[in-house]
Amino acid sequence: MTQNKVVAYFKKHYGNDPYIIKSPGRVNIIGEHTDYNLGYVLPACIEKSIYFTIQKNNSQYLQIEAFLSEPEKITLPIDGADGNFESFWGKYFEAILQILVKKNYPIQGMDCVFGGDIPIGFGLSSSAALCCGFTYAASAALDLKIPREEIALIAQAAEHKIGLNCGLMDQYAVLFGKKSNALFLDCKDLSHSYTPINLNGYSWILINSNIKHQLAVDSEYNLRRRSCEKVVQKLKESHEEITSLRGVSMEDLKEIKNHVSKTDFRRAGHVIQENKRVLKMIEALKEGDAAQVGSILLAGHRSLSTEYEVSTKELDFLVEIGQKQEGVLGSRMMGGGFGGCTINLIKDEFEESAVKGIIDAYKAETGIDAIYNHLEIGNSVQLLSS
Repeated sequence: MTQNKVVAYFKKHYGNDPYIIKSPGRVNIIGEHTDYNLGYVLPACIEKSIYFTIQKNNSQYLQIEAFLSEPEKITLPIDGADGNFESFWGKYFEAILQILVKKNYPIQGMDCVFGGDIPIGFGLSSSAALCCGFTYAASAALDLKIPREEIALIAQAAEHKIGLNCGLMDQYAVLFGKKSNALFLDCKDLSHSYTPINLNGYSWILINSNIKHQLAVDSEYNLRRRSCEKVVQKLKESHEEITSLRGVSMEDLKEIKNHVSKTDFRRAGHVIQENKRVLKMIEALKEGDAAQVGSILLAGHRSLSTEYEVSTKELDFLVEIGQKQEGVLGSRMMGGGFGGCTINLIKDEFEESAVKGIIDAYKAETGIDAIYNHLEIGNSVQLLSS
Protein backbone atom coordinates (compact mmCIF):
# COMPACT_ATOMS: atom_id res chain seq x y z
CA MET A 1 0.00 0.00 0.00
CA THR A 2 1.36 3.38 -1.02
CA GLN A 3 0.61 5.03 2.33
CA ASN A 4 2.57 2.42 4.28
CA LYS A 5 5.54 2.65 1.93
CA VAL A 6 5.67 6.44 2.17
CA VAL A 7 5.46 6.35 5.97
CA ALA A 8 8.09 3.61 6.24
CA TYR A 9 10.46 5.53 3.96
CA PHE A 10 10.02 8.72 5.97
CA LYS A 11 10.64 6.99 9.30
CA LYS A 12 13.76 5.29 7.95
CA HIS A 13 15.31 8.50 6.62
CA TYR A 14 13.87 11.34 8.68
CA GLY A 15 12.57 10.07 12.02
CA ASN A 16 9.41 8.87 13.70
CA ASP A 17 5.96 10.35 14.25
CA PRO A 18 5.42 12.54 11.17
CA TYR A 19 2.10 14.10 10.28
CA ILE A 20 0.39 11.88 7.70
CA ILE A 21 -2.02 13.51 5.25
CA LYS A 22 -4.18 11.91 2.59
CA SER A 23 -5.07 14.14 -0.38
CA PRO A 24 -7.48 12.62 -2.92
CA GLY A 25 -7.81 12.97 -6.64
CA ARG A 26 -11.15 13.94 -8.10
CA VAL A 27 -13.54 13.10 -10.87
CA ASN A 28 -16.10 15.40 -12.37
CA ILE A 29 -19.53 13.92 -13.02
CA ILE A 30 -20.55 16.85 -15.25
CA GLY A 31 -19.61 20.50 -15.66
CA GLU A 32 -16.42 20.81 -17.73
CA HIS A 33 -14.82 24.19 -18.39
CA THR A 34 -17.56 25.97 -16.47
CA ASP A 35 -15.60 26.70 -13.29
CA TYR A 36 -13.44 29.51 -14.66
CA ASN A 37 -16.62 30.93 -16.22
CA LEU A 38 -18.17 31.16 -12.72
CA GLY A 39 -20.67 28.43 -13.50
CA TYR A 40 -21.76 25.14 -11.94
CA VAL A 41 -19.75 21.95 -11.47
CA LEU A 42 -20.43 18.53 -9.95
CA PRO A 43 -17.14 16.88 -8.93
CA ALA A 44 -16.39 14.21 -6.32
CA CYS A 45 -13.33 12.94 -4.45
CA ILE A 46 -11.96 9.51 -5.28
CA GLU A 47 -10.09 6.99 -3.15
CA LYS A 48 -6.92 7.27 -5.25
CA SER A 49 -4.77 9.77 -3.37
CA ILE A 50 -1.40 11.36 -2.68
CA TYR A 51 0.01 10.71 0.81
CA PHE A 52 2.26 13.22 2.56
CA THR A 53 4.48 12.60 5.58
CA ILE A 54 5.91 15.77 7.06
CA GLN A 55 7.57 17.23 10.15
CA LYS A 56 9.69 20.21 11.19
CA ASN A 57 13.46 19.79 10.85
CA ASN A 58 14.87 22.85 12.69
CA SER A 59 16.67 24.12 9.58
CA GLN A 60 16.24 26.90 7.03
CA TYR A 61 15.30 24.49 4.28
CA LEU A 62 12.35 22.48 3.03
CA GLN A 63 13.49 19.01 2.01
CA ILE A 64 11.02 17.14 -0.19
CA GLU A 65 11.24 13.65 -1.61
CA ALA A 66 8.89 12.10 -4.14
CA PHE A 67 8.42 8.44 -3.38
CA LEU A 68 7.82 7.35 -6.94
CA SER A 69 9.44 4.55 -8.94
CA GLU A 70 12.75 6.26 -8.23
CA PRO A 71 12.75 8.62 -5.23
CA GLU A 72 13.67 12.19 -6.15
CA LYS A 73 14.74 14.86 -3.69
CA ILE A 74 14.75 18.66 -3.84
CA THR A 75 15.73 21.31 -1.29
CA LEU A 76 14.13 24.76 -1.12
CA PRO A 77 15.13 27.71 1.10
CA ILE A 78 12.26 28.70 3.38
CA ASP A 79 12.61 32.40 2.51
CA GLY A 80 10.97 31.64 -0.84
CA ALA A 81 14.06 32.07 -2.98
CA ASP A 82 14.13 30.02 -6.17
CA GLY A 83 15.39 26.50 -5.68
CA ASN A 84 17.70 24.53 -7.93
CA PHE A 85 15.96 21.42 -9.26
CA GLU A 86 14.96 19.69 -12.48
CA SER A 87 11.74 17.88 -11.52
CA PHE A 88 8.53 19.48 -12.78
CA TRP A 89 6.67 18.69 -9.55
CA GLY A 90 9.18 20.83 -7.68
CA LYS A 91 7.67 23.92 -9.31
CA TYR A 92 4.41 23.34 -7.40
CA PHE A 93 6.16 23.19 -4.02
CA GLU A 94 8.28 26.22 -4.86
CA ALA A 95 5.19 28.20 -5.91
CA ILE A 96 3.28 27.28 -2.74
CA LEU A 97 6.25 28.17 -0.53
CA GLN A 98 6.62 31.55 -2.22
CA ILE A 99 2.90 32.28 -1.81
CA LEU A 100 2.98 31.35 1.89
CA VAL A 101 6.01 33.58 2.44
CA LYS A 102 4.33 36.47 0.63
CA LYS A 103 1.26 36.02 2.86
CA ASN A 104 3.56 36.30 5.91
CA TYR A 105 2.96 32.82 7.25
CA PRO A 106 5.80 31.87 9.64
CA ILE A 107 7.49 29.17 7.57
CA GLN A 108 10.04 26.87 9.19
CA GLY A 109 12.22 24.12 7.81
CA MET A 110 10.45 20.82 7.13
CA ASP A 111 11.11 17.33 5.82
CA CYS A 112 8.43 15.94 3.54
CA VAL A 113 8.04 12.67 1.66
CA PHE A 114 5.08 12.11 -0.66
CA GLY A 115 3.78 9.47 -3.02
CA GLY A 116 0.47 8.18 -4.28
CA ASP A 117 -1.57 6.18 -6.71
CA ILE A 118 -3.26 8.94 -8.73
CA PRO A 119 -2.25 8.45 -12.38
CA ILE A 120 -0.43 11.58 -13.57
CA GLY A 121 -1.90 13.33 -16.61
CA PHE A 122 -5.16 11.37 -16.81
CA GLY A 123 -7.68 14.00 -15.77
CA LEU A 124 -7.97 13.02 -12.09
CA SER A 125 -6.50 16.31 -10.90
CA SER A 126 -3.22 15.08 -9.47
CA SER A 127 -1.90 18.66 -9.40
CA ALA A 128 -4.78 19.88 -7.19
CA ALA A 129 -4.25 16.90 -4.88
CA LEU A 130 -0.55 17.81 -4.72
CA CYS A 131 -1.04 21.53 -4.09
CA CYS A 132 -3.94 21.21 -1.64
CA GLY A 133 -2.36 18.29 0.14
CA PHE A 134 1.01 19.93 0.65
CA THR A 135 -0.49 23.24 1.79
CA TYR A 136 -2.72 21.36 4.25
CA ALA A 137 0.28 19.30 5.41
CA ALA A 138 2.47 22.38 5.96
CA SER A 139 -0.36 24.05 7.85
CA ALA A 140 -0.65 21.01 10.13
CA ALA A 141 3.09 20.58 10.71
CA LEU A 142 3.66 24.27 11.46
CA ASP A 143 0.30 24.86 13.21
CA LEU A 144 -0.58 27.62 10.73
CA LYS A 145 -4.33 26.95 10.99
CA ILE A 146 -4.98 27.87 7.35
CA PRO A 147 -8.72 27.51 6.59
CA ARG A 148 -9.67 25.14 3.78
CA GLU A 149 -11.11 28.04 1.76
CA GLU A 150 -7.72 29.77 1.95
CA ILE A 151 -5.89 26.55 1.05
CA ALA A 152 -8.01 26.36 -2.11
CA LEU A 153 -6.97 29.87 -3.13
CA ILE A 154 -3.30 29.19 -2.37
CA ALA A 155 -3.39 25.99 -4.43
CA GLN A 156 -5.10 27.80 -7.31
CA ALA A 157 -2.55 30.62 -7.16
CA ALA A 158 0.25 28.04 -7.37
CA GLU A 159 -1.27 26.58 -10.55
CA HIS A 160 -1.57 30.08 -12.01
CA LYS A 161 2.06 30.79 -11.12
CA ILE A 162 3.14 27.73 -13.08
CA GLY A 163 0.98 28.63 -16.06
CA LEU A 164 -2.40 26.89 -15.85
CA ASN A 165 -5.08 29.56 -15.48
CA CYS A 166 -7.54 27.18 -13.79
CA GLY A 167 -10.73 27.81 -11.85
CA LEU A 168 -11.44 26.54 -8.34
CA MET A 169 -13.36 23.34 -9.03
CA ASP A 170 -10.49 20.92 -8.52
CA GLN A 171 -9.31 22.54 -5.32
CA TYR A 172 -12.78 22.69 -3.78
CA ALA A 173 -13.47 19.09 -4.75
CA VAL A 174 -10.25 17.94 -3.07
CA LEU A 175 -10.87 20.03 0.04
CA PHE A 176 -14.64 19.69 0.52
CA GLY A 177 -15.57 16.33 -1.03
CA LYS A 178 -17.73 13.89 0.93
CA LYS A 179 -17.88 10.09 0.75
CA SER A 180 -20.66 8.72 -1.51
CA ASN A 181 -21.60 12.23 -2.64
CA ALA A 182 -20.90 14.63 -5.47
CA LEU A 183 -20.13 18.23 -4.58
CA PHE A 184 -22.42 20.77 -6.26
CA LEU A 185 -20.30 23.90 -6.39
CA ASP A 186 -21.46 27.31 -7.51
CA CYS A 187 -18.22 28.85 -8.76
CA LYS A 188 -19.64 32.36 -8.61
CA ASP A 189 -20.01 32.54 -4.82
CA LEU A 190 -18.30 29.21 -3.90
CA SER A 191 -21.38 27.97 -2.07
CA HIS A 192 -21.73 24.21 -2.17
CA SER A 193 -24.03 21.34 -1.27
CA TYR A 194 -23.98 17.58 -1.63
CA THR A 195 -25.82 15.18 -3.94
CA PRO A 196 -25.75 11.38 -3.38
CA ILE A 197 -24.05 9.85 -6.38
CA ASN A 198 -24.92 6.18 -6.10
CA LEU A 199 -27.59 4.68 -8.35
CA ASN A 200 -28.91 1.34 -7.17
CA GLY A 201 -27.92 -1.45 -9.57
CA TYR A 202 -25.42 0.67 -11.50
CA SER A 203 -21.68 1.34 -11.24
CA TRP A 204 -19.51 4.25 -12.25
CA ILE A 205 -16.49 3.02 -14.21
CA LEU A 206 -13.45 5.01 -15.32
CA ILE A 207 -11.79 3.84 -18.53
CA ASN A 208 -8.33 5.26 -18.99
CA SER A 209 -7.47 5.92 -22.63
CA ASN A 210 -3.74 5.89 -21.76
CA ILE A 211 -3.43 9.08 -23.79
CA LYS A 212 -1.65 11.46 -21.45
CA HIS A 213 -2.23 15.16 -21.42
CA GLN A 214 -0.26 18.03 -19.95
CA LEU A 215 -1.96 21.34 -19.33
CA ALA A 216 0.71 24.03 -19.22
CA VAL A 217 1.63 27.54 -20.29
CA ASP A 218 -0.01 28.63 -23.58
CA SER A 219 -1.86 25.32 -23.67
CA GLU A 220 -5.12 24.69 -25.46
CA TYR A 221 -6.82 25.01 -22.07
CA ASN A 222 -5.73 28.63 -21.73
CA LEU A 223 -6.73 29.37 -25.32
CA ARG A 224 -10.26 28.20 -24.60
CA ARG A 225 -10.47 30.35 -21.52
CA ARG A 226 -9.47 33.28 -23.69
CA SER A 227 -12.30 32.42 -26.13
CA CYS A 228 -14.81 32.73 -23.30
CA GLU A 229 -13.31 36.02 -22.14
CA LYS A 230 -13.56 37.51 -25.65
CA VAL A 231 -17.25 36.63 -25.82
CA VAL A 232 -17.86 38.24 -22.42
CA GLN A 233 -16.04 41.38 -23.54
CA LYS A 234 -18.23 41.66 -26.63
CA LEU A 235 -21.44 41.03 -24.66
CA LYS A 236 -20.44 43.65 -22.11
CA GLU A 237 -20.62 46.34 -24.80
CA SER A 238 -24.42 46.06 -24.77
CA HIS A 239 -24.96 44.37 -21.38
CA GLU A 240 -22.88 46.20 -18.77
CA GLU A 241 -23.98 43.82 -16.03
CA ILE A 242 -22.36 40.77 -17.67
CA THR A 243 -19.00 39.86 -16.13
CA SER A 244 -18.82 36.17 -17.01
CA LEU A 245 -20.69 33.55 -19.02
CA ARG A 246 -22.55 32.53 -15.86
CA GLY A 247 -25.58 34.74 -16.44
CA VAL A 248 -25.55 34.58 -20.23
CA SER A 249 -28.39 32.84 -22.11
CA MET A 250 -28.24 31.36 -25.60
CA GLU A 251 -30.47 34.25 -26.69
CA ASP A 252 -27.87 36.73 -25.39
CA LEU A 253 -25.13 34.84 -27.19
CA LYS A 254 -27.02 34.83 -30.50
CA GLU A 255 -27.14 38.64 -30.38
CA ILE A 256 -23.38 38.78 -31.01
CA LYS A 257 -23.08 35.75 -33.31
CA ASN A 258 -21.89 37.90 -36.22
CA HIS A 259 -19.45 39.86 -34.05
CA VAL A 260 -17.31 37.05 -32.67
CA SER A 261 -15.52 34.18 -34.37
CA LYS A 262 -17.42 30.96 -35.02
CA THR A 263 -14.98 29.16 -32.74
CA ASP A 264 -15.54 31.54 -29.83
CA PHE A 265 -19.30 31.37 -30.36
CA ARG A 266 -19.29 27.56 -30.21
CA ARG A 267 -17.13 27.48 -27.12
CA ALA A 268 -19.30 29.95 -25.24
CA GLY A 269 -22.36 27.94 -26.26
CA HIS A 270 -20.85 24.84 -24.69
CA VAL A 271 -20.38 26.61 -21.35
CA ILE A 272 -23.95 27.93 -21.30
CA GLN A 273 -25.45 24.52 -22.09
CA GLU A 274 -23.08 22.70 -19.73
CA ASN A 275 -24.35 24.76 -16.80
CA LYS A 276 -27.84 23.54 -17.62
CA ARG A 277 -26.60 19.95 -17.79
CA VAL A 278 -25.20 20.21 -14.25
CA LEU A 279 -28.61 21.22 -12.90
CA LYS A 280 -30.32 18.46 -14.88
CA MET A 281 -27.82 15.91 -13.58
CA ILE A 282 -28.53 16.82 -9.96
CA GLU A 283 -32.24 16.25 -10.49
CA ALA A 284 -31.63 12.97 -12.31
CA LEU A 285 -29.40 11.69 -9.50
CA LYS A 286 -31.91 12.71 -6.84
CA GLU A 287 -34.67 10.89 -8.72
CA GLY A 288 -32.48 7.83 -9.35
CA ASP A 289 -33.12 8.16 -13.08
CA ALA A 290 -30.18 6.23 -14.55
CA ALA A 291 -31.39 6.59 -18.14
CA GLN A 292 -31.49 10.38 -17.81
CA VAL A 293 -28.05 10.41 -16.18
CA GLY A 294 -26.68 8.47 -19.14
CA SER A 295 -28.29 10.83 -21.65
CA ILE A 296 -26.76 13.85 -19.92
CA LEU A 297 -23.31 12.25 -19.97
CA LEU A 298 -23.58 11.65 -23.73
CA ALA A 299 -24.83 15.17 -24.41
CA GLY A 300 -21.92 16.54 -22.41
CA HIS A 301 -19.42 14.51 -24.41
CA ARG A 302 -20.83 15.57 -27.76
CA SER A 303 -20.52 19.20 -26.72
CA LEU A 304 -16.96 18.80 -25.43
CA SER A 305 -15.97 17.04 -28.65
CA THR A 306 -17.68 19.19 -31.30
CA GLU A 307 -18.29 22.56 -29.61
CA TYR A 308 -15.40 23.01 -27.16
CA GLU A 309 -13.08 20.73 -29.14
CA VAL A 310 -11.13 19.26 -26.24
CA SER A 311 -11.66 15.57 -26.96
CA THR A 312 -9.42 13.22 -28.93
CA LYS A 313 -10.20 10.55 -31.50
CA GLU A 314 -9.37 7.94 -28.85
CA LEU A 315 -11.80 9.39 -26.29
CA ASP A 316 -14.48 9.75 -28.96
CA PHE A 317 -13.99 6.10 -29.88
CA LEU A 318 -14.30 4.95 -26.26
CA VAL A 319 -17.62 6.78 -25.94
CA GLU A 320 -18.86 5.59 -29.33
CA ILE A 321 -18.00 1.93 -28.76
CA GLY A 322 -19.50 2.11 -25.27
CA GLN A 323 -22.90 2.86 -26.77
CA LYS A 324 -22.75 -0.45 -28.62
CA GLN A 325 -22.36 -2.43 -25.39
CA GLU A 326 -25.38 -3.76 -23.56
CA GLY A 327 -25.81 -2.14 -20.17
CA VAL A 328 -23.87 1.08 -20.86
CA LEU A 329 -26.25 3.97 -20.24
CA GLY A 330 -23.85 6.78 -21.06
CA SER A 331 -20.23 7.91 -21.18
CA ARG A 332 -18.23 11.06 -21.61
CA MET A 333 -14.66 12.29 -21.57
CA MET A 334 -13.69 13.83 -18.28
CA GLY A 335 -11.27 16.55 -17.26
CA GLY A 336 -9.55 19.36 -19.10
CA GLY A 337 -9.29 17.35 -22.29
CA PHE A 338 -6.78 16.09 -24.87
CA GLY A 339 -6.43 12.73 -23.15
CA GLY A 340 -7.34 11.02 -19.92
CA CYS A 341 -10.40 9.02 -18.93
CA THR A 342 -14.00 8.47 -19.82
CA ILE A 343 -16.55 8.15 -17.06
CA ASN A 344 -19.19 5.50 -17.72
CA LEU A 345 -22.47 4.52 -16.08
CA ILE A 346 -22.96 0.77 -16.49
CA LYS A 347 -25.66 -1.58 -15.25
CA ASP A 348 -24.08 -3.98 -12.76
CA GLU A 349 -25.21 -7.20 -14.46
CA PHE A 350 -23.54 -6.20 -17.74
CA GLU A 351 -20.43 -4.54 -16.30
CA GLU A 352 -17.90 -7.30 -16.99
CA SER A 353 -18.96 -7.94 -20.58
CA ALA A 354 -19.40 -4.24 -21.38
CA VAL A 355 -15.99 -3.23 -20.07
CA LYS A 356 -14.33 -6.12 -21.90
CA GLY A 357 -16.12 -5.17 -25.10
CA ILE A 358 -14.95 -1.56 -24.85
CA ILE A 359 -11.34 -2.40 -23.99
CA ASP A 360 -11.03 -5.10 -26.67
CA ALA A 361 -12.49 -2.84 -29.37
CA TYR A 362 -10.24 0.04 -28.28
CA LYS A 363 -7.15 -2.17 -28.50
CA ALA A 364 -8.16 -3.36 -31.97
CA GLU A 365 -8.77 0.22 -33.15
CA THR A 366 -5.81 2.03 -31.58
CA GLY A 367 -3.30 -0.60 -30.49
CA ILE A 368 -3.44 0.89 -26.99
CA ASP A 369 -4.30 -1.00 -23.82
CA ALA A 370 -6.99 0.88 -21.90
CA ILE A 371 -7.28 0.43 -18.14
CA TYR A 372 -10.46 0.50 -16.12
CA ASN A 373 -11.27 1.20 -12.47
CA HIS A 374 -14.35 1.20 -10.32
CA LEU A 375 -15.06 4.72 -9.19
CA GLU A 376 -14.94 4.83 -5.39
CA ILE A 377 -16.13 8.13 -3.95
CA GLY A 378 -14.13 9.12 -0.89
CA ASN A 379 -13.60 12.00 1.52
CA SER A 380 -11.63 15.23 1.20
CA VAL A 381 -8.08 16.00 2.35
CA GLN A 382 -7.62 14.69 5.86
CA LEU A 383 -5.03 14.26 8.58
CA LEU A 384 -4.61 10.54 9.20
CA SER A 385 -2.27 10.82 12.20
CA SER A 386 0.25 13.08 13.87
